[in-house]
Amino acid sequence: MSESIHFSVCPVCGSENLQKLFSVKDHTVSGESFVIMHCNDCSFRFTQDIPAADVIGKYYQSEDYVSHTDTAKGLINNLYHRVRKRTLRQKRKLLQRSTGLGKGNLLDVGSGTGAFINEMKEQGWQTTGLEPDAGAREMAKKLYGIEMQEMDILFQLPQESFDAITLWHVLEHVHELHGYIAQLKLLLKEKGKLFIAVPNYTSQDAATYKEHWAAWDVPRHLWHFSPKAMQVLMQEHGLKIEQHKPMWFDSFYVSMLSSKYKHGKTNLVGSFRQGFLSNLKAWGNVQRCSSVIYIISK
Repeated sequence: MSESIHFSVCPVCGSENLQKLFSVKDHTVSGESFVIMHCNDCSFRFTQDIPAADVIGKYYQSEDYVSHTDTAKGLINNLYHRVRKRTLRQKRKLLQRSTGLGKGNLLDVGSGTGAFINEMKEQGWQTTGLEPDAGAREMAKKLYGIEMQEMDILFQLPQESFDAITLWHVLEHVHELHGYIAQLKLLLKEKGKLFIAVPNYTSQDAATYKEHWAAWDVPRHLWHFSPKAMQVLMQEHGLKIEQHKPMWFDSFYVSMLSSKYKHGKTNLVGSFRQGFLSNLKAWGNVQRCSSVIYIISK
């Protein structure tokens, strides 16, 4: 069995009208380079020759990978932790407003070390957290006393049992893209909401840093979304995007990492300026934000 996956058609729309853009380096773990491909029909982008699901785990083995280790080591990760407490509250309030529920049943897919699950649990929500990384699951238990489950459980959960399903920067990591979307639709209650947050390559910070844009994050990020590509994907599964919401802090975090990748060290002033300019460009059009939250219904 091959250890990598090569695509000859677009993974979203099936088009053969593909274009090679550029190569991007894995700055986090391996130092390897991967090609980014673009679909000229639906605008979806994807990492070519991705590691297969059974071998990609080694590309996550870094103490700097904050979603799995909860590390605050280094300036960028330290700032990430300082901002996270506020963003957790914002996510929780967004979920409550969008569902119209103070309490409910939540499925969080790709829970990392459990911070969001803990935020919702403290507000009285019934929570189910899924996380593929054993180390992250252990960290969630240590930090919050939360027992998270492996990802395979997703396909064993009862249908129409969740008021809200969240994927915070998770969908770009999932090999079985269509399989997951189909299953999430089945798990969602009739009036439930699906929240998907992903990086947006149509943002100003992506245009500025090009192949050094940190949110390519190859090969861990298999897929790269534009609002148009997300719309096509959801329509294929009979789902409707109701709202687009911004993640304003992401432009600063991504710009700091991108500056480091491009110049060898972080230009703090320059990267904050780029993050601000990216948000300014998106101020009148959330769909240009560095990361976008898609609120989706059946």
